[in-house]
Amino acid sequence: MLDESFLRTVDLPVGDRFEAWTERMGRTHAPMHLASDRAADYHGEQRILGLGDVIVWPATFDHLVFRRTPALVRQSDPEAYHLSLLRQGEGAASWGRQHIAYGIDDFHTNSSSRSYEISTGPDPVTMIGIEIPRSLVALPAQRADRVIGSRLSSRAGVGALLAQFLIQLVSDTAPYRPSDGPRLGTVVADLVTAVFAHALDAERQLPPETRTRTLTLRIKAFIRRHLGDPELTPARIAAAHHISRSYLYRLFQAEGTTVGCYIREQRMKNACRDLADPALRALPIHAVGARWGFPRAAEFTRAFRTAQGVPPSEYRERCGVLPE
Repeated sequence: MLDESFLRTVDLPVGDRFEAWTERMGRTHAPMHLASDRAADYHGEQRILGLGDVIVWPATFDHLVFRRTPALVRQSDPEAYHLSLLRQGEGAASWGRQHIAYGIDDFHTNSSSRSYEISTGPDPVTMIGIEIPRSLVALPAQRADRVIGSRLSSRAGVGALLAQFLIQLVSDTAPYRPSDGPRLGTVVADLVTAVFAHALDAERQLPPETRTRTLTLRIKAFIRRHLGDPELTPARIAAAHHISRSYLYRLFQAEGTTVGCYIREQRMKNACRDLADPALRALPIHAVGARWGFPRAAEFTRAFRTAQGVPPSEYRERCGVLPE
């Protein structure tokens, strides 16, 4: 499991809750003045995932106003960019004369080197935040700074890739070891760089290794979306991304695997999840296989036994999922 720390204000005495939240936010990003109409009994939950020099922090919290003043910037500036993916609620930010509103599935961006005021709506906000040193965004600083204050979408393109990666990461950290943290931080840094470059229309300035890793992540996302298609082949994957099959093979070889192995692993992962889900106990085993790209029951049984050491029916029984 990754290195994580937690704060739930409900675990604290009522009178200490808002002060603890203020202190936590100051350590997560940078010192700020916080205010809330719920300060008397503040409710907030935050997890901090340490990924080397990058921090990812999912949180849910009551109405809040963040103010980072010029004096606070002069006092302490970690020289970090912040991005937050809004999952629930709404917010708005201002930088002098610049004002912008944010809704669900938007990325908010700011910098610890700038003063700002951010306010959330009256309802609780759920978000996933990123703190990343400016030095890890592989673009000229003056150009990268032009993105700050923009509203970036997570619905398509590299914004969707970053959002999907964050959502999957924070949903379950159990499969990762602490040593995976810095490597995951590198992935986040590459995706943030790609999001910034796309916003600036500056992809050509990205280092080759960043473009390569971003392309690999885009291909993996494509594969996961099409696992149910039995015709998902390397040729189709390569054509969808305008690359040759040989280049596709090299990308996965650099990951220590092959395209075929990755597809099989993802299909088996999803099939195992469905077979172990009590809510799907009425779904026939052959239907589970068809759902994940195995249209023939015998083929699914052979592949599953090879991967898991037991047939799917026995796996389901071992998971305690019995037919209705």
